[in-house]
Amino acid sequence: VQLQASGGGLVQPGGSLRLSCAASRTIFSINAMGWYRQAPGKQRELVAAISSGGSTNYADSVKGRFTISRDNAKNTVYLQMNRLKPEDTAVYYCNLDGYSDPWTGVEYWGKGTQVTVSS
Repeated sequence: VQLQASGGGLVQPGGSLRLSCAASRTIFSINAMGWYRQAPGKQRELVAAISSGGSTNYADSVKGRFTISRDNAKNTVYLQMNRLKPEDTAVYYCNLDGYSDPWTGVEYWGKGTQVTVSS
């Protein structure tokens, strides 16, 4: 499975961006899809995740500004990022956690998309 992310770019503080991530094919089941980010010199951190049932989880630093959503039919996850701050600057990675068959857990990562917040 390949995860194709898009939507990154350069935006001014206070601006918005929308990231998309589509899985190349369907697998047996998907537990959750989400977004992580990694800034220079820092560890990769969870930004937001959404389960197959629609439950969401956000990092405290993005609560109230970012919204994750999912189109199960398209195996696609979105991240709407509003009121962006310079500290949101990072490479954003898409993640998929699920099962390829009833017994085999799998995890996939996208290649990452750069988000830069700067004036």
